[in-house]
Amino acid sequence: MCAKSCCCCCMTAGLEKKSRVTPQGLFYDDLPHFINADGNYLFCRYWEPPTPPRALVMIVYGAGEHSGRYVGVATMFVKHSLFVFTHDFVGHGQSEGERLVVSDLSVYIRDCLQHFDMMTKSHPQLKVFLFAHSMGGLIAIHVANERQDDVAGVIFIAPLVSMNPESATPIKMFCAKVMYHMFPNLSLGYLEPRLLARSQKEVRKYILDPLNYHSAYKMKFAVQVLHALIKLQKIIPTLSCPILIFHGDADKLCDIRGSILLFEKAASTDKTLKIFKKAFHQLHFDTPEVAAEVFRLIGMWLEERLPREEL
Repeated sequence: MCAKSCCCCCMTAGLEKKSRVTPQGLFYDDLPHFINADGNYLFCRYWEPPTPPRALVMIVYGAGEHSGRYVGVATMFVKHSLFVFTHDFVGHGQSEGERLVVSDLSVYIRDCLQHFDMMTKSHPQLKVFLFAHSMGGLIAIHVANERQDDVAGVIFIAPLVSMNPESATPIKMFCAKVMYHMFPNLSLGYLEPRLLARSQKEVRKYILDPLNYHSAYKMKFAVQVLHALIKLQKIIPTLSCPILIFHGDADKLCDIRGSILLFEKAASTDKTLKIFKKAFHQLHFDTPEVAAEVFRLIGMWLEERLPREEL
């Protein structure tokens, strides 16, 4: 369900009215959206609780996904009377932009900060929690660092925090930079959906979802991610808000050592790391038992840090 009070704000973020359409052919005038600094229209989703919200939650997902995959996660937060918001990154889902092409990963961070500021301006009395998965973890760390006074905590699921040491040797990094300049559109292969979760039902849903990115990942995007990860190492020690980190020890897409590094290096004195045995990358879509346990632990963690609901 969308929050009507926010949709209007987002749909009038640009002063001029244009008949722009989503990649799927829908008019943005009929959809919640905002316009980023480059003039791209970004599709938004909102879930508002039936009772006065106790806080805001921003969902920051992984590369190639879209906001519509997180309805279940948002519903879990709404049950705790949280107002949830998110958007499709540029080049993702129902937002404008060439698919999974961006001049720099800082564009994703900039757009998230814009949406974050829109929501805190509309709800100045509420703090914001971040829910971040995979590449969204990298983005969320930057957002939390930039908006420390407004962030109440960050929940990470398999965050992309560090490069695999075997892939980040000096000679391999040098070769990657050379290839980047010579063949920026070189295909590096496709994401294997079976590595996302152990639930075959969820894997099939991912494969059949046309809003997900199903094409090959390109050299240019991979090198931009590597550069962003190098810069991230200087920011992690500044992360002082409460953090909750989940990771599966059978994750083959994001190195679990990144989560351990995040836990050890973050400045926060309120931090928790939970490792799920034999679990894959998307714990919130893994086996029903794992997903239920993830949601239960998030709920307990939130209730310990949220203001009490008024009776």
